[in-house]
Amino acid sequence: MSKQFSALGISAPIVKALSELNIVEPTEIQQKTIPLLLSETHDVVGLAKTGTGKTAAFGLPLLQLINTESPIVQAIILVPTRELGQQIFRNLEDFGKHIPNISIASTCGGIPIKPQIERLTAPTHIVVATPGRLIDLIQRKAVDLTQAQYLVLDEADEMVSILKESLDEIVAELPKKHRTLLFSATLPGTIKQLIQNYLNKNVVQISANMETSGNQEIDHEYIVVDPIEKLDVLMHFLNSRDGERGIIFCKTKAAVNKLAKNLAINRFSSGALHGSLSQGIRDRIMEQFREGHINILVATDLAARGIDVKEIAYVVNYHLPDTYENYVHRSGRTARAGAKGLSLTVLQQEEVVEIPEFEKELGIKFTQFKKPSAVSLEENNTLLWAKQIFKTKPNHDISAELKTKVKTVFHHLTKDELIEKLMANYVLQNKVEVTEKPVKKFKK
Repeated sequence: MSKQFSALGISAPIVKALSELNIVEPTEIQQKTIPLLLSETHDVVGLAKTGTGKTAAFGLPLLQLINTESPIVQAIILVPTRELGQQIFRNLEDFGKHIPNISIASTCGGIPIKPQIERLTAPTHIVVATPGRLIDLIQRKAVDLTQAQYLVLDEADEMVSILKESLDEIVAELPKKHRTLLFSATLPGTIKQLIQNYLNKNVVQISANMETSGNQEIDHEYIVVDPIEKLDVLMHFLNSRDGERGIIFCKTKAAVNKLAKNLAINRFSSGALHGSLSQGIRDRIMEQFREGHINILVATDLAARGIDVKEIAYVVNYHLPDTYENYVHRSGRTARAGAKGLSLTVLQQEEVVEIPEFEKELGIKFTQFKKPSAVSLEENNTLLWAKQIFKTKPNHDISAELKTKVKTVFHHLTKDELIEKLMANYVLQNKVEVTEKPVKKFKK
């Protein structure tokens, strides 16, 4: 039986905003967390997989608990990346749009600090921040946390190393009596240590949707490839999902750049996202992805945090993630809001032995994705070549005289005959390239 938000104690202005956003039925983590945050005073640890609605689980009660008549900062939400911070900020703005005078500020790193300092001179109730930027603001005496009642650590498993260095300094600014709410998709030992060090001994732990790696609607599949065919297999897959949106995860920034360049050459609608890009470029690429102007995002793990786009049809692990937690976060980008999704992992033969470990640790089942035949791969490459020609813009610098001479060469051919000859030439050129490669000699 569905349990509506009003039955959980959420006030009418917030319920109205949720209704306008077509959010009617609470998720499991929301059903378990919201009444507890509204009625109790305990510290809380909330465990739920990515995509299960943790932001609303803590955000809705926080909005309701804020005293809007008081102009002071009453809640701090710490996040690992600016992208996630912006996403939470937008969510809270949407949830609280019918609450008079509610004031929320986003103060994350990666952009100039001066506008944020200026913003904090106005009455502010909730601050969404990355730890480093918040400490910078504290040191500049630009933010006063001495009366904050709530500290939220969101996606805590993704910022353990950051929190180890910065949490003492942040907590020292807070009043002794405050509530800490820690939310995470996984609970590694480092998080347990954090809980022991910073949360009250009477902390309440809530778990939801923990039986599988995120949404039940995700199909977990893997495909085994030889290194030399990896890119061709990926492009075959992407061509089969033409028009759908997806994210491809790579381990390093260099790998992201290399793959994104190859996709661009083959005219895939794609963009790259990693930490070395300027914040302006990252924001622009994310906006293009959200608006549907590009369909494919090639990203590192950390850069992809905060991507909450409902229509992501698939995730590709171009490199096997280093940790089980990273697999949870990657696959959780798809199958959001009840939709179906695919998480496809590209493996080399020697990596297949790791699949049972992922299944055992995460409680999921992988199936093998059938690799396309060599003929199918070659046909796909031919189609990509044709698309490259179709999407190539005319070169107006070529002289009219030369164009006329070239047209004279082809003028007796019909369109079908010209296409036949172009394709035959393409196949011939590629066969020549294949036969030439092995005879390259190396200097001793």
